[in-house]
Parts: sequence; structure tokens; C-alpha cells
Amino acid sequence: MPYKVNFQEVETTGLESSPVAEALAGLRANEARYLWNKYKAEYITYAPEEKPEVLTFVEKCLAERDLHFAAKPLAVALYDSENLYWPEVYYKDGLCVNVLYEKTGEKPKRAVGLKLSVGMEIPKELEGRFKFARQKSKLAGEVRGSFFVLKGTYL
Repeated sequence: MPYKVNFQEVETTGLESSPVAEALAGLRANEARYLWNKYKAEYITYAPEEKPEVLTFVEKCLAERDLHFAAKPLAVALYDSENLYWPEVYYKDGLCVNVLYEKTGEKPKRAVGLKLSVGMEIPKELEGRFKFARQKSKLAGEVRGSFFVLKGTYL
């Protein structure tokens, strides 16, 4: 069932089974606030079964770096505009993966972002492969994030 994320308050709707549900919900609210401020778009999440194409796309992009996560996906979100395809997946362990994928342009920006919720360990799939920068957030506490640039074309 679709859920419109509230970026004024942190709500764990759809993420309750995560051991870091409150922190993951804060990360999700932080993403919703960013999307609203940048694009004036509402942030809607879905169960992965409702939007399997979102999870498939993200997994295809992760495969470029031979990344496959053991954690269960709890929710997905998608912002799709004329020039931008921006899917996100929230995993049970507290990880959020997003893909910034510009559809057009001379040198379109295309990258995968990896964000860790407060209280979660770095997933073994990422250990030693990425350095994580820290950023403070009112909604998410401290966000640890990293990214990699996509080389392939996926849309």
C-alpha cells in the first residue's frame, strides 16, 4: 500500500521490522524533505512487491559493482520526471540505496548512492570497498553516505 512520507515528523510506517526502524525512518524522512525542497514532489514509498521494476532497476545498477545485499528490501520509492529517474530502496538492516539517473544530456549524471542509518554496521558487502562521509541531519541524526558513478546505460 502506498505511503506518503511525512518529512515534518519521523514515522516508522512500513519499516517497523527493521532493528533500526526509527533511524531508517529518519533517513527516509530526510530523503522526502530533500525531494520536496528540490523538486516540489511528494515522496511516496511502496512495498517492493507493488513496484518490482524499481527493485529490479536498482539491482541491475548494483550488479555493475558486483553488489548483492542479503538484507530484505522493506520499501521502494521512485521519482520519475522528464529528465530524471530516481529510484530508492530501503533495506531491513538500515541501508538506503538510491540511483540518480539523468535520462538525457551531453554527459548525464548517473550514480548510485549508499546511505547507512544511525546504529547500523557497515554491511559486509560494502566493507573495505567504500569510504563513508558523515553528514548531520535533523530528521536522520547522522547519515553516513558513499556513492559510485555508473558506467553502463540502464534505461
